[in-house]
Parts: sequence; C-alpha cells; structure tokens
Amino acid sequence: MRRIADLYPGRARTDARDAFIIADAARSLPHTLRPIDVGDDALAELDVLVGFDDDLAGEATRIGNRIRGLLTGIHPALERAIGSRVTHPAVLKILSRCGGPTGIRKAGRRKLVSIATEYAPRMGEKLIDAILAALDEQTVTVPGTTAADTVLPRLADSSETVLAQRKQVATEVE
Repeated sequence: MRRIADLYPGRARTDARDAFIIADAARSLPHTLRPIDVGDDALAELDVLVGFDDDLAGEATRIGNRIRGLLTGIHPALERAIGSRVTHPAVLKILSRCGGPTGIRKAGRRKLVSIATEYAPRMGEKLIDAILAALDEQTVTVPGTTAADTVLPRLADSSETVLAQRKQVATEVE
C-alpha cells in the first residue's frame, strides 16, 4: 500500500486519504490487493459483542428516558436542569444517593457539592447551582413525588450498571 500511496500527490497521512487510495487501488488495480481473512471465530465473537452492545445502548436510552419522564412529571424544572446530562456519572450518583427532588433538597448543598465534584470536578459547582435553582422554582408538591424518590435511585443504579457494562464491552471489542 505504501508503494501505491507514493503514486498519489501529497505526503499527509489521513484516514480520508488512505480510504481514497485503497478504494482507487481496488477499482483500478484489483490484482494488487489481497483479501485479509480475520477468521470466522473472531468475526462471530465481534458480532455477538456488537449485538450485546446494541442491546445495552437501547437499555441505557430506555432508562435515561424513564428518568427524564419521571422528572418531567413530578418536577419539570429539575428535569430541565439535569435532563440533558442524565447519564453523567455525577448526576447518576446524586440521584442514586439522594433520590428525587425531596431527597436532593434534604441532602443540602454541602453533600451535593461533595458528590458532584467527586465525579465532575470542573462542572460540579455549576451543576449543583442549577439543581438548587431548579428546586427553588417549583413550590408545589406533585402527587407521586414520594414514590419517585424511591424509584429514581433504582433507575440511576440501573443506568450506572448498564453504562459500566457498555464500557466493559467496548474494551473487549478493542
């Protein structure tokens, strides 16, 4: 491939240039390229791992959507504050340790900051400021908040488990 690459102008090695050279060589000089056999075992293993990762990705999305839906129903301002970051480790730990809006309010700023900065050193303070501001926005307690305080930690734990499994599968694929 290096000899074929020398036939093309430019010396920069980029993925786009390499892909172009391989595609052009396959088109114009097919006899110069040999097929690479990775083996059926490796391909079968990769297929199983990728399929499992797809399942885990769907499960992570489902749990994240469930958390966001639950927060939207009981505390829309809190969902706006943490909804886009619902899979961030700091947010998941806060939900796991404190629960829903009632538990987060009871935990207090100091405990929340210690949890958040452990998992998000740079954005921890801003995250807690946004959460506490969102909690102050809503003055009405919606029916079902107590049940949400018991369900949210379980959902957060499930999400952490699924995301950890995805990381493990990613290392196995590499």
